[in-house]
Amino acid sequence: MGASEGLGFDPARFLNDERRVGHATMLGIRYVRHGKKWIELSMPFSLASLDADGTAAFGPIATLLDMATGFSIWMLGDSFRPQATLDLRIDRLRDARAGRPLIGRGECLGVAGDVAFVRGIAHDGDLSDPVALAAGSFMMTAGSK
Repeated sequence: MGASEGLGFDPARFLNDERRVGHATMLGIRYVRHGKKWIELSMPFSLASLDADGTAAFGPIATLLDMATGFSIWMLGDSFRPQATLDLRIDRLRDARAGRPLIGRGECLGVAGDVAFVRGIAHDGDLSDPVALAAGSFMMTAGSK
């Protein structure tokens, strides 16, 4: 599904706006594709994002999955709503392969009241061989209804 096909919230426009600043911009996180309740984002390989041992640092992977799962809530609701990460468990299964971009896919499983439940996966080219898995919840913040 394209960036604006039938959806009120346009994640490609939001993420790929060259005027944006912040952590995601610094990491080079970009829009890939989305559906009704999921989104895929990419993060390029960067020497600056490596640990001392030469493997991908956990922080950028966590940021990618936090963003992808958070954006999936906006995809399901078809709009931007301020929210806060309540809980996001991330299990790192293996090191990312050097030189390959990471893909983060987030999916919103559902919303109950003000709490949304999500899951995510990060991989470096093979969805069946994940780098990390995520599961968590977000809360809609005051004034976001």
